[in-house]
Parts: sequence; C-alpha cells; structure tokens
Amino acid sequence: MSQHEARSPFDLTGQVALVTGASRGIGLAAELGQLGREFEARNVDMGDRASVAELADAMLSRERPVDVLVNNAGIIRRGPAAAHSAQDWDQVVATDLSGPFFLAQSLGRQMVQRRRGRIIFTASLLSFQGGINVISYAAAKSGLLGMTRAFANEWAPHGVNVNAVVPGYIATDVTEVLRTDPERNRSIVERIPAGHWGVPEDVAGTIVFLASAASAYVCGAAIPVDGGWLSR
Repeated sequence: MSQHEARSPFDLTGQVALVTGASRGIGLAAELGQLGREFEARNVDMGDRASVAELADAMLSRERPVDVLVNNAGIIRRGPAAAHSAQDWDQVVATDLSGPFFLAQSLGRQMVQRRRGRIIFTASLLSFQGGINVISYAAAKSGLLGMTRAFANEWAPHGVNVNAVVPGYIATDVTEVLRTDPERNRSIVERIPAGHWGVPEDVAGTIVFLASAASAYVCGAAIPVDGGWLSR
C-alpha cells in the first residue's frame, strides 16, 4: 500500500485554511500552535467591506492559495423585534451575511479556477427557526443557509464543495447570557435530547469532515451539531 493510499480521508496535511472568528468560541476550538501547525493571526472587521476586501486580496496574493475557507465569524444583538435598532440590524447583517458572502466570492473564484476547494459557513439553529429577541441574527443566518446552497449549485461542478455546519446551543461567550439565566438555561437543556450544552470541540469535528476528502460528495448540505435539538 502506498503512502497516498494509507492516508486518512480526514487528513488535512498540507492544506491552507482561513478561519474567520478564530479568536474565540467555535473558531478557537483547535489550538493550532499546540498541534504543531503554522498559524498567522489577522485583525479583520467582517462587518466592514473594505476590511474584508483587504483580507481577500492578502490571501489571494499569497504564493500558496487557500484550500479551505471556514466562514465562522459572527455577532448577535438581542432585543425585541419592535425595538430593534437600525444600527444593530446593519451591524449584524453586515458581519454575519454580507462579510461572509464577499469573502467566499473572492476566494471562491480562485478555487473555481483551480477546480478544488472547500467553503464552510457557520449557520445556526436560527437558520431554521425564528428565535426570540434576535431578529437580525435569525434573518442573517437564514440568508447564510440560502447562500450556502446557491454557491454549492454553481460551484460543485467546478470541484468546490460549499456546505454549512449548524451549531446548536454551544457553550461560548455569545451564549453566556442564556446559560446564566436559570430559567432560560433549564428550558433549553430540557429540550435538547442529549441533555446538555455542546462545546466548541463538538462543532470542530464536523468542520474537519467538511474540509476533508471524506466529504467529497457532500455539497450544499447543512449539518446540525445540536444534540438532537432540531429533531425534537
């Protein structure tokens, strides 16, 4: 058996990945330095189109192109729909929907030319549900799922797989306000068949799958990692 044949379909050795939102939460689930991998940090405002364009240009100018884009960065603003400010709406939609679109569009063009690549969006349970007091987030994450499918339809014939991971209730700083509210926390856990909150590492494994050769025939999918929430 050759070295190539013995290689695991989940092996990402030699791949270049760009992960947005890597400073915390799900994006920080893998401590690359401890795994012996090279890591370069960049400070980018995903809600600012010029900042996103600057990141895309920097990545496209590198000698080694991006093989995997994990569009993970996102923000949330909570409050009743009737009182949701225009500023909050604009910030959430710009960061959670427009930024990921422009980054995927820019890097995806190169992937299409190379006829290989993986793009993974971080969607949400609210891509399927409306939620409560998070109208801009629900709208942006719903749009993100539609965008995932639209990109997949166009780019799958060119060797570029576009999919989404759908985290459920994951213990991060974004969900701290829910976990520290005893009543809200209890109602959430009671609905999760697994009986507990997830952790960022739970999502990381699915992202690795979608980034690897193991998912070669997976296109336009939205994979829940939610402890069974959507099945309830």
